[in-house]
Amino acid sequence: MTKVLVVDDDPHIREVVSFALAREGFTAVEAEDGKRALSAFEQHGADLVVLDITLPEMDGTEVCRTLRQSSTVPIVFLTSRDDEIDRIVGLEIGGDDYVAKPFSPRELVARIRAILRRTELSEPRDRDDSPPRALSHGRAEVEPESYKAFWSQREVVLTATEFGILRTLMERPGKVYSRDELMQRAYPGTRVVSSRTIDSHVRRLRSKFRAVGGDPVETVHGLGYKLGPC
Repeated sequence: MTKVLVVDDDPHIREVVSFALAREGFTAVEAEDGKRALSAFEQHGADLVVLDITLPEMDGTEVCRTLRQSSTVPIVFLTSRDDEIDRIVGLEIGGDDYVAKPFSPRELVARIRAILRRTELSEPRDRDDSPPRALSHGRAEVEPESYKAFWSQREVVLTATEFGILRTLMERPGKVYSRDELMQRAYPGTRVVSSRTIDSHVRRLRSKFRAVGGDPVETVHGLGYKLGPC
């Protein structure tokens, strides 16, 4: 069963989210603060983390930074803050999505399913399917089956959303994708997210590649993004 780590200091929220997950066939592991969240992840692991931003002991952004040092596990932030900048900052440090409080448990589960579909964890692939082929363009390469990305044979660790964006661009190297198109490909099955959210993920993706000497994404001003010279 797919395991979800639910981190929130409000026991009622943990109970509601865990119940909604269990009803849909997921296993929920709970933690009430940041330090316990890291301990639970180390002991039990998780296929996805639902993470409140405002936590005692260690806030959600710090938990995310710590997890990202060793894991690409998908992270969905819960936030009660109205300032969009706070949400974008969460995505900049490696989150995959966010849900604002108060929220619908059904919507949260739908977001979780959509992210897990991108990481091929929610449903097993048909045994008769041939494995998806690796995509390469110049020095950039992605391996869809293992969710790995490379630049000049050096691995670049991406979140599920960042990988989805890069894979979309590499599937059609000459195509310019609008932000709406990238939203639809990177967020299948979810409601439309803001263009700033996509920009945040692209910015993070490019930063990771620049750290190893490359940049596979080109901004087409007024239109969107395409695969750049590699």
